[in-house]
Amino acid sequence: MPIILGFLAGVGLPIQTSVNTRLRKKVGSPFNAALVSFLVGLLFLSVLLLVTGQGLHIPFAQLLNEPAWIWIGGICGVVFLTGNILLFPKLGGVQTVVLPVLGQILMGLTIDNFGLFYSQQTSLTAFRIAGAVLVLLGVVLVSTAKESKADRANRQKSAPASLWLWRAFSVFSGMAVATQTAVNGYLGVAVGSPIKASVISFIVGIILLAIICIVLCLKNGKPEPKGGKPAKNPWWMWIGGILGGLYVLANVYLSRIIGTGMTVVVLLVGSTTGGILVDHFGIFESPKKAVNRQKILGVLIMILGAAAIKLL
Repeated sequence: MPIILGFLAGVGLPIQTSVNTRLRKKVGSPFNAALVSFLVGLLFLSVLLLVTGQGLHIPFAQLLNEPAWIWIGGICGVVFLTGNILLFPKLGGVQTVVLPVLGQILMGLTIDNFGLFYSQQTSLTAFRIAGAVLVLLGVVLVSTAKESKADRANRQKSAPASLWLWRAFSVFSGMAVATQTAVNGYLGVAVGSPIKASVISFIVGIILLAIICIVLCLKNGKPEPKGGKPAKNPWWMWIGGILGGLYVLANVYLSRIIGTGMTVVVLLVGSTTGGILVDHFGIFESPKKAVNRQKILGVLIMILGAAAIKLL
């Protein structure tokens, strides 16, 4: 049952990106959409604290004695979530999920090898290096897979060089995820609650996003409404923050039951599967993008590489 729950939480990650992409159409910018998603996620986690009897008290005074980097988890979350909203229409659901995994693996190996952010030091081994090579091979297969005519027509709107820049940013966003995981892991120990650590991360993200949104509003002004009848807004476009909160909860809950390594692999399998489903079926108004054998093979090789890194 824990493995099934983790798989479903992973599936929800690319669905969250699809939902937030639709939210962007309503609120006008990826930063506004990310701010709304963070607010919903914070509300969800706050309710979770009340339900579990932990209360809403956050020991901010205690955190002043901790290293300054404990606050960057929320910034990394902003990079990842906002990046996903930007990347989804450019790269599709599969690459938006797969490419950050490469960044996550590379940064995770770096953090483990040097024991950054007070994490447990784990030296590089032949298995871990081979796993990283497999992940890289899987990413290359997915990124270079032959596209359908419809997908190719959409890709022609952007220059190939521009696409590779987006892919590079996608890898960077994955590196931010690995950093956030390590930082919040220590923060959870410092405050005695992984959920409170997630709340702190969300608060920092909200403050940063609010500043960005205010600056952009002052610079560009309020956008004028477009002519014609307004499009009907589906109810589900507001649930992205809940899906994000569930993903955080899965990390906290599963790591205590099946271990951190197995949790990463289970969530990875779920998120890549979700990315394929979002692309293939056009879930939540996302553009349909055919999934071929090369993409599936690339995803499987990537999962094998991640398993080699985390479990062997």
